[in-house]
Amino acid sequence: MNKKVLSFGELLLRICPGGDWLRDNSLPFYIGGAEANVATALALWGLPSVYFTVVPDNAMTREISEWLEEKGVDISRILYQGERLGLYYLPQGKDLKNAGVIYDRAHSSFSALKPGVIDWDAVLRDIGWLHFSAISPALNSCVAAVCTEMLQAATQKGITISVDLNYRAKLWQYGVAPTDVMPALTEYCHLVMGNLWAAEKMLGIPVDTSLVDTDTKKDYLEHAWLTSEQIMQNFPNVRFVANTFRFDHGEKGIRYYTSLYTEKTLYHSKEYISASILDKVGSGDCYIAGLIYGLHRGRPVQDTLEFATAAAYQKLFIPSDATNQPAEVIEKFMHSYER
Repeated sequence: MNKKVLSFGELLLRICPGGDWLRDNSLPFYIGGAEANVATALALWGLPSVYFTVVPDNAMTREISEWLEEKGVDISRILYQGERLGLYYLPQGKDLKNAGVIYDRAHSSFSALKPGVIDWDAVLRDIGWLHFSAISPALNSCVAAVCTEMLQAATQKGITISVDLNYRAKLWQYGVAPTDVMPALTEYCHLVMGNLWAAEKMLGIPVDTSLVDTDTKKDYLEHAWLTSEQIMQNFPNVRFVANTFRFDHGEKGIRYYTSLYTEKTLYHSKEYISASILDKVGSGDCYIAGLIYGLHRGRPVQDTLEFATAAAYQKLFIPSDATNQPAEVIEKFMHSYER
């Protein structure tokens, strides 16, 4: 428990145009970035959480770093260099997979990273768990190479590694497909999280197209078992495979549940149903943070899965990129929820 969890990825500002923003001269914003969301959640829940990113050295980024530190995140390893902070524009309530998302990340400090620059011995000092996502290698070939460099260093130190296979079509624009990059990175990982369709996009593991037609929880979970088995066969270091299932059925509302596969067993969570939600961004980050929280603390698998799922579901009703729900609030909700 004295070992720390390090989250690596680009710190972003999320700008939220909505309503009559142009005439009101008002653009709400949130601190964003998938891995920053994980880092703040873990710190909120009492784990020793470190965040490593690269940002320009200016008054605004120093203030953001101080804000993260106030949240309990260790920011001592942040690298200050380069020209600008990355941005993205997305109205509240929309999904990052939505075609309307606008990225403004070219030439950011993080996207300008090159191999051979970072002292990984220093960055990974006293780290027991490393988390990253498929968003970073989606930026360009140099950042993908930095990810490889990081994973090799972490593996040499015996660090547990998790990856979120979040797919962002608008980011994979440098002439390679995700399947040309992500399998080699997944080779180093112990926990792989995503969904059936992300596994297809990122790792080339096909999804049965008839699933959408039958649209039953039983069929989705059976496919999760098959996909998880295939991932473990292809990537021998993987010990856990997690899948999220979130479906918007219009008037019937939102359905949300998850699964976690390990040691030939597929665990699945209770199912959450709601007529509507507030903000889709960051739910997956909250989920992977919940898994890391439970597994790092040695909690039983089913208990870990239920906590992570409840945390992710609760995030759907929080108007920001990251959760603000303490662990005890999530625990109370998860034990009291009945459908």
